[in-house]
Amino acid sequence: MDHPSAHREFAPAKINLTLHVTGQRSDGYHLLDSIVVFAGVGDWVTVAPADHLSLTVSGPHATGLSCDDNLVLRAADCLGVTAALELEKHLPIASGIGGGSADAAAALRALVATAGVALPDAAAVLSLGADVPACLAGRPVRMQGVGEMLTALPALPECYLVLVNPGVAVATPAVFKALPRKDYPAMTAMPVFGSAVEFAAWLAAQRNDLEAPAMQLAPVIAAVKAALEARPGCLMARMSGSGATCFGLFGSEELAKAAAGALRAEAPGWWVAAAPML
Repeated sequence: MDHPSAHREFAPAKINLTLHVTGQRSDGYHLLDSIVVFAGVGDWVTVAPADHLSLTVSGPHATGLSCDDNLVLRAADCLGVTAALELEKHLPIASGIGGGSADAAAALRALVATAGVALPDAAAVLSLGADVPACLAGRPVRMQGVGEMLTALPALPECYLVLVNPGVAVATPAVFKALPRKDYPAMTAMPVFGSAVEFAAWLAAQRNDLEAPAMQLAPVIAAVKAALEARPGCLMARMSGSGATCFGLFGSEELAKAAAGALRAEAPGWWVAAAPML
């Protein structure tokens, strides 16, 4: 997009380092307790002034993505503005790393910057999706409730993530439906961590309650997690969100990049990315 007033915004992958399902409201929405961070890999959203609202999608994961009901367009509708939007899709679709939510949050930031309007209220942001408030915050948070309760976290140790998606889309409603219960315990108290090793040890004692049901629906997720755990330097591994992407936590960029390279060689059909934890 070559418009002189165009604004380009990064939409980083959202990673649920933990995801505890602690209850379910009468309206069906699940209550969550989750540590959310971001990775230095993601999509890009570009916005330029225009007389009507439009969206074009490009990138390696654009295939199969609808332009008609995309969250990026819904974000623009929330603000009541017109613009030409371009989405460069680098993250796998329906993969548990918040690509659509990150795109919506990036669109909101870009539209506010170009149109000179204020962000919509919290309820409107939440209506775009449970992960959108956290993605709009764009920093490590503890996410509770249905996604609306965000608590900023103290500084976390320097860590690197290796993300792996086996190319299998897992439907979030099906994963929640397969949960044997909806009232798992919340996370334990989160201390201050002096190192990536300490952080990983605490994370390993927490859970992603959606991991087991997702693995029942897509057994390859277990293979992805095991492949990450087998890499030298992997401090812990877990599925993110409702899957199918899994992450491995590493203490150095060198170890993360080496693991990613080995995984690409072992499973060329998998999507693999190494990135700093933001």
